[in-house]
Amino acid sequence: MQNSVGTMSRAVMSSQQKIAEKLTILNDRGIGMLTRIYNIKKACGDPKAKPSYLIDKNLESAVKYIVKKFPVVDTRNNSQQLSQLHKEKQEILKNLALYYFTFVDVMEFKDHVSELLNTIDACQVFFDITVNFDLTKNYLDLVVTYTTLMIMVSRIEERKAIVGLYNYAHEMLHGASDREYPRLGQMIVDYENPLKKMMEEFVPHSKSLSDALISLQMVYPRRNLSAEQWRNAQLLSLISAPSTMLNPAQSDTMPCEYLSLDTMEKWIVFGFILCHGNLNSDAAALSLWKIALQSSSCLALFRDEVFHVHKVAEDLFMNIKGYNKRIADIRECRETALSHAGPLHRERRKFLRSALKELATVLADQPGLLGPKALFVFMALSFARDEIIWLLRHADNIPRTRNSDDFIDKHVAELIYYMEELRAHVRKYGPVMQRYYVQYLSGFDAVVLNELVQNLSVCPEDESIIMSSFVNTMTSLSVKQVEDGEVFDFRGMRLDWFRLQAYTSVSKASLNLSDHKELGKMMNTIIFHTKMVDSLVEMLVETSDLSIFCRAFEKMFHQCLELPSQSRYSIAFPLVCTHFMSCTHELCPEERHHIGDRSLSLCNMFLDEMAKQARNLITDICTEQCTLSDQLLPKHCAKTISQAVNKKSKKQTGKKGEPEREKPGVESMRKNRLLVTNLDKLHTALSELCFSINYVPNLVVWEHTFTPREYLTSHLEIRFTKSIVGMTMYNQATQEIAKPSELLTSVKAYMTVLQSIENYVQIDITRVFNNVLLQQTQHLDSHGEPTITSLYTNWYLETLLRQVSNGHIAYFPAMKAFVNLPTESELTFNAEEYSDISEMRALSELLGPYGMKFLSESLMWHISSQVAELKKLVVENVDVLTQMRTSFDKPDQMAALFKRLTSVDSVLKRMTIIGVILSFRSLAQEALKDVLSCHIPFLVSSVEDFKDHIPRETDMKVAMNVYELSSASGLPCEIDPALVVALSSQKSENISPEEEYKIACLLMVFVAVSLPTLASNVMSQYSPAIEGHCNNIHCLAKAINQIAAALFTIHKGSIEDRLKEFLALASSSLLKIGQETDKTTTRNRESVYLLLDMRQ
Repeated sequence: MQNSVGTMSRAVMSSQQKIAEKLTILNDRGIGMLTRIYNIKKACGDPKAKPSYLIDKNLESAVKYIVKKFPVVDTRNNSQQLSQLHKEKQEILKNLALYYFTFVDVMEFKDHVSELLNTIDACQVFFDITVNFDLTKNYLDLVVTYTTLMIMVSRIEERKAIVGLYNYAHEMLHGASDREYPRLGQMIVDYENPLKKMMEEFVPHSKSLSDALISLQMVYPRRNLSAEQWRNAQLLSLISAPSTMLNPAQSDTMPCEYLSLDTMEKWIVFGFILCHGNLNSDAAALSLWKIALQSSSCLALFRDEVFHVHKVAEDLFMNIKGYNKRIADIRECRETALSHAGPLHRERRKFLRSALKELATVLADQPGLLGPKALFVFMALSFARDEIIWLLRHADNIPRTRNSDDFIDKHVAELIYYMEELRAHVRKYGPVMQRYYVQYLSGFDAVVLNELVQNLSVCPEDESIIMSSFVNTMTSLSVKQVEDGEVFDFRGMRLDWFRLQAYTSVSKASLNLSDHKELGKMMNTIIFHTKMVDSLVEMLVETSDLSIFCRAFEKMFHQCLELPSQSRYSIAFPLVCTHFMSCTHELCPEERHHIGDRSLSLCNMFLDEMAKQARNLITDICTEQCTLSDQLLPKHCAKTISQAVNKKSKKQTGKKGEPEREKPGVESMRKNRLLVTNLDKLHTALSELCFSINYVPNLVVWEHTFTPREYLTSHLEIRFTKSIVGMTMYNQATQEIAKPSELLTSVKAYMTVLQSIENYVQIDITRVFNNVLLQQTQHLDSHGEPTITSLYTNWYLETLLRQVSNGHIAYFPAMKAFVNLPTESELTFNAEEYSDISEMRALSELLGPYGMKFLSESLMWHISSQVAELKKLVVENVDVLTQMRTSFDKPDQMAALFKRLTSVDSVLKRMTIIGVILSFRSLAQEALKDVLSCHIPFLVSSVEDFKDHIPRETDMKVAMNVYELSSASGLPCEIDPALVVALSSQKSENISPEEEYKIACLLMVFVAVSLPTLASNVMSQYSPAIEGHCNNIHCLAKAINQIAAALFTIHKGSIEDRLKEFLALASSSLLKIGQETDKTTTRNRESVYLLLDMRQ
């Protein structure tokens, strides 16, 4: 009876210790404290973030004094040195409080850990990673977290200054030191060399710690194998044994299979440094220690903070008597690590790339295998994550060895990519895994566990209740719960098992887990199965989280892009940015924004660089295709035709050795499949990169959604815009520009390439075309840069039409083009090659209706300026013209009045210029009509029909709207709406409408009476071949018609009456030429007479 009471009291005592709960809480708090200390260290290392009191020159001597005398500072006798601080005490207290109390929290954490470690020693807890996994893992995690935390504290160089400054300010303000300061100051002094202090501290904990570490001999050596051993064992392969493919992946140590190798190495290294005595007495301990030291030259402390194992261990053991052999072991292991670790890990990564690729491919095809083979997935993720972290850690801390290539892996993106593939499969097919493991738990695990419990020789009531609850929980599960979308939560069950491990692992427990290892192993397996039902996301974080912050990470991304075969995996880097927020901790909320911003900026940078690379490849392909298209231009066939003609006539021309020009298309002829052209390489590289861009439609980073394809679309729009403008080859200095037809050919070649991008990436390239080409129809694009519309409009107005005005170019109606005239100074361009019907059609195709409208408006602006000048000339001669208007039937009076007119030649020249501009516009309008008739024939015919059937009695405003629509479609109109708008803007406020109308009438009179003077001009001779005159006076007819129609529409006069009046005046004036006897003044009178016929 007494024995049973004693046993019960001991059981109660062990349950009251709450070891499981304390381990859980302290481990979580330890990570939080590490995060805070890490941030303090980074802040103190950054001049911008460092507390101002530590860098203020005025406070420098006071801070040095406090550090020198730390932890005891005599504030009374040293007022001179500390006087500066007295003024700032309030601010110091306020600004250093967060830092100071973080150190206080570290001290409290240390106290709690020490208390728990003592409790564990007192309870003589049994540790075995293969049996009570959760208890052992949490215990070892706590030891390493505690050790890491104290090392990190010792690395904050300003710790004494921060704590001392805060305490001084507190003492000045409150008259006494902070109550925590004495202990805190002593802790900082004691842990100057943290590992040395902790080696002394852990002497009483040596037994428990060494037992936990020794249990790793069943796990760690098995995990730390070479790639060749993995390959021979066909590790992670689903297809190596097809007959067992559907069998569930089983192991006696399920949670150990995906346990991080990096974590185990930290346990072993730090653990055996703290209980180093076992290295001399236990061969198993020494073996584990050596294997761990040979694997790495440095370990990760926290994030990018590293721990150089060999140097620190050697320095620590150097001061211990009788440790010469251990020091020799460390040196030997260091040499092995430097010479063999790099190649070993490189081969592992190489193996894992192929293994994960196979696994991801098989599971993509048969996702049902995720059920039985889930363990393989998490093993693969854990193995790969370990190798990536090892590489990143060592790439940033390359040891001084002869070969640094072992720490540069241009294929690491491929490994990360396959990890992301597996993660995506788990997230996508989570319900498949849930169905499988719900059935597994209820149909198999519950039965086996029940049998094990029934066969227990001793099972106290408390343990029996917990075990029964496990069985009942599993038995009650059904597939219907999965189908109904029920949310599962087995956290309570897992915590109960953790508690049960603690209860049954203390010495003299009624049910001792060390005697029932099968129960422990079975429960570990069950716990894994429960995680497959309710904790898949947490499992992914545990096994594949890559929330790492290393400079090498960005360097690896650029290396990946440089290698075309790896660029298809570059999306892995933006995907890793989604991991970053998982490293944040609730004890350090201020870090969330910093990490969030970094993840956003990195993700943005990665996607932007990928899009830029794709854009550059596309640009190179477009350049090649434009070159090929250029070879097909008609201008290049002249030489071929010439050679053919000469060959037919058997004429020998040119040098004998002159090579025959290759014909377009030769580049497509392949004699050997192995020959790879530059275009082949570009297409291959582009397809690889586009695969990456198209891999995910979008990804979410810190509640921000990124769309990789939009990055590419944006870059293509910008580059396409620049390329179109660039292909015009406009040179402002020489006024050279590409022919519209050649530009159109290049643009079409460019667009063909861009359209082919839709074969690689799911983007709407039509949207790109619409955005870019529509902007090119405007005067300026969305960035305020000139467009092809503005460039061509400027060139035709300022270059071509200006040379027409200068007499170097003439408009030939028969050819419907402007042609160069033979002059002393030859032009740098051939006007016909820019103004014939094919070129104008190409121009219309490029500029579209909007661009052609802008061209028309610009032409009309020039016409309106000429009309303004003409009106001024009319005003100068208003009296004479008024008399001539009514005296056209009095020849003698007309002759006398004509002699009083001034600027007659100027009027004719300006009217000719107007006619030339209108002739050019008619060419442009005709070309636009041809182009639109091809693209939208039904719409154009409807507009044409509408225009042709306007009733005579229609209101002029309505008619002008119809004309405007017609003009925008390229149709000729009786009244030009653009000209009407341009001339309407000239109305002067100082002149009455009646006066304006009179000036318009007199302008027609002025032109009519001036026509006879043209007969004396040598250049006024009519040429039937060109159906015009070399001085462009044939354009006067169009100018008179259009100007009269526009002016009298504006002034609401009768166009017909005014033109009859013009005809009467012009006829009367021209008839007088027949009466002239001077041959000089009448040399081309017949040619001038023809103007009346042209007008009609």
